[in-house]
Amino acid sequence: MIEILATLSASAAAGMRIGTPLLIIGLLQGNNLWSQVPILSHISSPILLGCLSCWSLVELFASKKLWGQRLLQMVQLFMSPLVGAIMGLAVATATAAPHWLIACIGGLLALVLQLVQVGWFYRLRGLPLWAVFLQDTLCIALVLFAFDAPWQGGLIALILLWFAVRSAKQWYDWYWQKN
Repeated sequence: MIEILATLSASAAAGMRIGTPLLIIGLLQGNNLWSQVPILSHISSPILLGCLSCWSLVELFASKKLWGQRLLQMVQLFMSPLVGAIMGLAVATATAAPHWLIACIGGLLALVLQLVQVGWFYRLRGLPLWAVFLQDTLCIALVLFAFDAPWQGGLIALILLWFAVRSAKQWYDWYWQKN
């Protein structure tokens, strides 16, 4: 159960940002960097460190402007399922569940959370700055919780999933009220 909660926590982080969670996972593994992370273990560590550092900085600074949010959402919408699957597999090492199931759960959770962000972006015509700072903070916290406090991280991920369901219901009601 702990492994599943850690998977949910890490995948939820990938649903908010894609470069930052991968960078943090690599840095938390010390000298091994991404040697235990599926797919990323086949890429040279210095190249991966440089690419993820650059992309994390792009995410950090571009997300504060409207045009940057649009650009990031296009990339994150397509990459979040893959990164969510990688993050889920990276933290779930001792679970009895098949790896394909962990990858599917992680990828789908990341995609759902990313779709909710895109929905709120278009509904509000841009995310407010306080929400972007909250995303950055929550993303980093969820990655750290996946390793140090999976119960709390999993609970936060489940609350985010509940928020996604409530958002979808609210958008559905809003759409039918307009028509």
